[in-house]
Amino acid sequence: MNAYRDLIVIGASLGGLKALSRLASLLDRGFPGTILVVLHTGPGSPGMLDRIIQRNTTLPVTYARNGDRIHAGQMYIAPPDRHLIVVPGEILRLDAGPKLHRVRPAADRLFESAAECYGPRVAGVVLTGCGSDGTLGLRKIRLAGGIGIVQHPAQAEAPGMPMSALDGDDPKFSLSLEELGPLLKQLAEHGKHIWN
Repeated sequence: MNAYRDLIVIGASLGGLKALSRLASLLDRGFPGTILVVLHTGPGSPGMLDRIIQRNTTLPVTYARNGDRIHAGQMYIAPPDRHLIVVPGEILRLDAGPKLHRVRPAADRLFESAAECYGPRVAGVVLTGCGSDGTLGLRKIRLAGGIGIVQHPAQAEAPGMPMSALDGDDPKFSLSLEELGPLLKQLAEHGKHIWN
């Protein structure tokens, strides 16, 4: 059975706004999948990431709200100081639970919940950042039949998160942002029979 990677989950930290803006510029309205994003932001963040990223793409970008039903062709961003998780029924939840890796939102919470709910439909992406957030989540995605991708550390502003993911798991791809945009589109459109 073909598995389309139509749920894309992305984690980023230091340098992430620039990386996400560049990646978004390579995607557009009509993208066949759904993108969920965790960018490490503190509780005092002004909550403008959606507007900043939206300037670079025609793909609709919005902060996730508790209870949102996910839709294809949309990018949802975790709001400041809330974990973003997926629950059965294609519903998003916001969680003020304990910090992971000293951050909230954390990529691992999103990645693990996506793996549990979507299994082989998930593509997990770790972008620039310090620390190890996303490494355990990528492993869970792979074990559930999904696919792991990292930004090539040499091209990341902060290579810590991509390096941790490479050392801690076996991501299928390590790519530049320019390569990542077309790959995500092809994964969402064609899935397993092309890329596995």
